[in-house]
Amino acid sequence: EVQLVESGGGLVQAGGSLRLSCAASGFAIDDYAIGWFRQAPGKEREGVACISSTTDTTHYADSVKGRFTISSDNAKNTVFLQMDSLKPEDTAVYYCAADLLLSYGTARWVDWGLWTYWGQGTQVTVSS
Repeated sequence: EVQLVESGGGLVQAGGSLRLSCAASGFAIDDYAIGWFRQAPGKEREGVACISSTTDTTHYADSVKGRFTISSDNAKNTVFLQMDSLKPEDTAVYYCAADLLLSYGTARWVDWGLWTYWGQGTQVTVSS
């Protein structure tokens, strides 16, 4: 059974850092594209970052470039999202997602409807 479990969310002051983890089971993360998405109250789900070992690519939303870093540890079957210089507008529930087909071509990674598997989410709150 494919499962994704996010952790690492919490409350942090603006300018602070958090590291989110997405622990995968039931599949090998280096065979899949793994993405991070977020959804704030009243807003649509948006893509934050994506990584594919198959194509050796990473992608970031413009709003987080230079502040967030996505990485993977294949031995732990876990993907991380290091979030630095956090802003109040980063406040949202963060989800990780996985998809096999997207691992071969991540051009449309921001389209959350294309992702097959989702975690339950972890809350990130950035205070001003």
